[in-house]
Amino acid sequence: MTNSAYEEKKQRLVAFLQSNPGGIRLGKSTSNLFRDRKAAPAARLDVRDFNSVLHVDPAQGYVDAEGMTPYAKLVAECLKHGVMPTVVPQLKSITLGGATVGCGIEATSFRYGLVHETVQEMDILLADGSVVLCTPTNEHRDLFHGFPNSYGTLGYALRLKVKVIPVKPYVHVTHTRYADPKAFFAALQQACDRSDADFMDGVVFGRDEMVLSVGCFVDRAPYISDYTYERIYYKSLRERTEDYLTTEDYLWRWDTDWFWCSKNLLAQNPIVRRFYGRQRLNSITYTKIMRWNSRWKLMHPINKFFGIHTESVIQDVEIPIERCEEFLAFYHDTVKFIPVWICPTRAYDKTAHFDLYGLEPGRLYVNFGFWDVIRGREALPEGHYNRLVERKVMALGGMKSLYSDSYFTPEEFWRLYNKPAYDALRRKYDPASRFRDLYAKCVLKE
Repeated sequence: MTNSAYEEKKQRLVAFLQSNPGGIRLGKSTSNLFRDRKAAPAARLDVRDFNSVLHVDPAQGYVDAEGMTPYAKLVAECLKHGVMPTVVPQLKSITLGGATVGCGIEATSFRYGLVHETVQEMDILLADGSVVLCTPTNEHRDLFHGFPNSYGTLGYALRLKVKVIPVKPYVHVTHTRYADPKAFFAALQQACDRSDADFMDGVVFGRDEMVLSVGCFVDRAPYISDYTYERIYYKSLRERTEDYLTTEDYLWRWDTDWFWCSKNLLAQNPIVRRFYGRQRLNSITYTKIMRWNSRWKLMHPINKFFGIHTESVIQDVEIPIERCEEFLAFYHDTVKFIPVWICPTRAYDKTAHFDLYGLEPGRLYVNFGFWDVIRGREALPEGHYNRLVERKVMALGGMKSLYSDSYFTPEEFWRLYNKPAYDALRRKYDPASRFRDLYAKCVLKE
């Protein structure tokens, strides 16, 4: 892919926006959002071909790629050069631009922060068709620092330059079990200061069963485990104290089974698993099935017949480390389904502040990821459990990702996501309000 080809595609989008003065929505083939939007007339900005890696520079420590480049493609190209993107979100279908605008996280985040903290510059397409280069220090630094968590309501990232780090061929992972949440979170906090740790995450399997996993790059491995077909990675955490994976397989260890959510699609049944086959055991397949079910609502008549009421609780929240025990206790009493993914994060640059996702730069946070459906006989108000989660997150000084359903009141939402800063960015970069605002898009689903 050449820069000239990128420029040609960019000019096509500029011309499209300038010739379509009404509302705009993004036209793309994949999405990792877990909230449906209401149908509305709008021109579709086709960005599907903005999916190329432009340049990898191991010596200077960066990769230059287009915004719709999926991480599967980005990682594969980087590994050819002996490097990886500094933070690689868990699923192959997540795009570079999507992870930047939506605050992506993974097991290197305890050292490098969220995906957007590793971005060095961006070309952002604005609502009027102009394209601006944003860096942390140039005249568009306000948009650079306001773009994360804006979910396409301020503009679209067409090209991003992102930090990379050197890799070794293998990752040695150690799994340590804890029966007490206090000891678990204390160990996690202490491990974040280890100079030899390259990756860190954990899983809660129950009130008295937690596993902390720490990964380190190594040059040699006495064996290599394969979790891309018959064996399931998250189950190994309860069976092993250590493991070795290739670096590529480690980066995608969660993708094969969508963490553990593949069980809802029967993909963990050995017979059904063989029917899926190795090539279809991945987040891309599961997302397609989920979208299909969401569209046709196949389970609704079955649940109605049996008198079952359901609520999807698909959430990622960041909680300050000192409040994690309290949140986990609340979770076990309220939401209850397990496992729960645990991933620490702290600022890479403690002098940087990102306006719409205001984690304190000097503080350690822990991401809790939980994704399933709560079923019961009692008819509860819409979003009952999600609202309980939102209120608890606010009470504990945490943050909630906006990739899934949200039920905040306008006052709650803007108190958490910085309305003054957002409004200032809207006035400057989308004065005609061609894009939906953040609350309308993420809560009202417009």
